[in-house]
Amino acid sequence: MLIDRLNPAPGGAIGRRGFVGSAVGMLGAAHVAALSASATEIAEDLAAHPGSPAETAADETFWAAVARAFTVDRSLVNLNNGAVSPSPAFVQEAMKRHLDYSHTAPSYTMRRVLEPQREGVRARLAREWGVHPEEVALTRNASEGLQICQLGHDLKPGDEVVTTTQDYGRMITTFRQRERREGIVMRLVRVPVPAEDPEVVVERFEEAIGPRTRLVLLCHMINLTGQILPVREVVAMARKRGVDVIVDGAHALAHFPFRLDELECDNYSTSLHKWLFAPHGTGMLYVRREKIPEIWPLMAAVSEMDGDIRKYEEIGTHPAANYLAIGEALTFHQGLGAARKAARLVYLRDYWANRLLESDRVSLNTSQRPGFACGIGNVRIDGLDPIALATWLFDAHRIISTPIGHEECPGLRVCPSVYTTLEELDRFCEAVEWAMAHGLPKA
Repeated sequence: MLIDRLNPAPGGAIGRRGFVGSAVGMLGAAHVAALSASATEIAEDLAAHPGSPAETAADETFWAAVARAFTVDRSLVNLNNGAVSPSPAFVQEAMKRHLDYSHTAPSYTMRRVLEPQREGVRARLAREWGVHPEEVALTRNASEGLQICQLGHDLKPGDEVVTTTQDYGRMITTFRQRERREGIVMRLVRVPVPAEDPEVVVERFEEAIGPRTRLVLLCHMINLTGQILPVREVVAMARKRGVDVIVDGAHALAHFPFRLDELECDNYSTSLHKWLFAPHGTGMLYVRREKIPEIWPLMAAVSEMDGDIRKYEEIGTHPAANYLAIGEALTFHQGLGAARKAARLVYLRDYWANRLLESDRVSLNTSQRPGFACGIGNVRIDGLDPIALATWLFDAHRIISTPIGHEECPGLRVCPSVYTTLEELDRFCEAVEWAMAHGLPKA
């Protein structure tokens, strides 16, 4: 039974089939013996569960079992999984085992035994998202991957870069620094809120591209609202004009189904500690092989690595454990199924959104049309300041949410996850409804 696998007896083994991949040939016997088969067996049980994604989305028995894989604090209602997500218990345990093994003799166990096993993780990530392993670098987060691309392209004074006013603040700051330091120019475009016509989005970018434009920075999913933008179409338009596109996939990968090869982009940066549920401080950077020599790494690498994707991993001493445990997270994701996972996230978003939308004071900065958003929702409530509302929700109800103060989409960002219960969403809705009826208490 799935529930039994997610709740083993204390100190007992969860599974019988070892899932160690290529590690078998390299790890010490004691370390191999310690590796649990839990991720593989749980994934098998999840994958065997009957029902289409639409049917499973509302199957509370199934999702209750999934939730038991996590060690979340149920005294809190965490509706900010878009920032960083908890990992399932067996992902945490895998990282701890690798870390314990690292500390037995780090210069050997971490560097010579565990570090080479990153290649297995690299290969699996590449296979899952339809690219070649030699195009995948393991990073610490999306910001690192994006800054590799933003700072790694050669630009001259007067060269222009284009992005949206809703892009992630850190990435706008990165280009602002290049403006101050090198004299480049950043152009900002506005996209509709919500944006439900891909042609309009493409036109906005196209109108901003001029003879000095060298780069476009494009979110796959905007963090403020969960808006999904037409990456493939923008990339195709920009490529015809000789402009490279940097794609920010921080919130998109493992959130909803797609393949990188289908996007036809030259690079893609993401955080794996968001919707893949991998260990905190893990990310992925994809760079098309022929583009690798053109983009400098953040930290220096020898010239012999100019065409090697691993030049982007030259960051000095770093742990192997975090990256190896990505494997367990990926197995869990595969067991859930990308389409089934996305269907559940949409179901949860609509569950709370539709209830609140019964009030004419409530509107969404997020589209509910299929393909334009997924599990993230940004709700605007007339008469309630988002920052004050988020503060009160936490102080009075221990509900974690994200206030968005952006002038184009002010509201409350709500991000449930696969472990979120309907009872928790009911508590959130009840609290917001009380605030609408009575107003927020004065400090």
